[in-house]
Amino acid sequence: MSQENLLNIALQSAKKAGVEVMKYYRQGNYTQETKADESPVTSADIAANDILMDQLKTLTPDIPIISEEVGAVQLSDRKDWSRYWLLDPIDGTGEFIIGSGDFAVNVALVENGWPTIGVIHAPDHGLTYYGQKDLGAFKENFEASYAIKVAQYEEKRRIKVAISRRQHLALMGQYLNDDFDYEHVALGSCSLKNCLIAEGGADCYVRVGVTGEWDTGASQCILEQAGGNIIDSEFNPLSYNKRESLLNPDFLSLGSQDIPWQKIIKPHRKIYE
Repeated sequence: MSQENLLNIALQSAKKAGVEVMKYYRQGNYTQETKADESPVTSADIAANDILMDQLKTLTPDIPIISEEVGAVQLSDRKDWSRYWLLDPIDGTGEFIIGSGDFAVNVALVENGWPTIGVIHAPDHGLTYYGQKDLGAFKENFEASYAIKVAQYEEKRRIKVAISRRQHLALMGQYLNDDFDYEHVALGSCSLKNCLIAEGGADCYVRVGVTGEWDTGASQCILEQAGGNIIDSEFNPLSYNKRESLLNPDFLSLGSQDIPWQKIIKPHRKIYE
């Protein structure tokens, strides 16, 4: 199956899941629980997961799937996978619960340890971001789809930092050099902040705390195709399907490579949980 067909399947599946998520969101009729890692999960997450799993198993039966809302697959069972789907049925469940609209369905295709297709569908905003290796990154609204790129850098301008509305800014101080001037741009889910960088609305995002590979896979593809990248605190790329744990270390999403990131970012020792 061609990459174009796989991208279309990812887009179709994410949008179909988004329709279901919006039924729960508009009606407010969903159940909520707390998972072992203390993150929330709702019946909307499970419904979206069921749709994604059904779609992808039906349309691409030979491609295995890893999803945040499905039990973990042991590394011994997945280490030889040449490609697989990586899903976050609702990235930004907390935003879904508080009603901000800043949540998204994430679908990535990982091939040989790297995301080559990424789709992020934000149904409440009517937006879809997508990227494919060697094709580029795009933003789609109700009217059109168009290519996106990270913001250009003019020396001495303020660095725009994407943050959560509830993020403790002091946490970023351990990574960002005080010699530079910053402007904060608030947005919800992890993937949407990365897309904001990809379309030039921010320059970087510092994530301190627990995330999974499903949180970054789709947006990493989009951001890279738009001219940016995601690295850990030692300036190394994130890895996929390489460890028993699917948790990420602290990471930094970066826009233009013309920005002097080696001066802005304070290096830290990498810690994988």
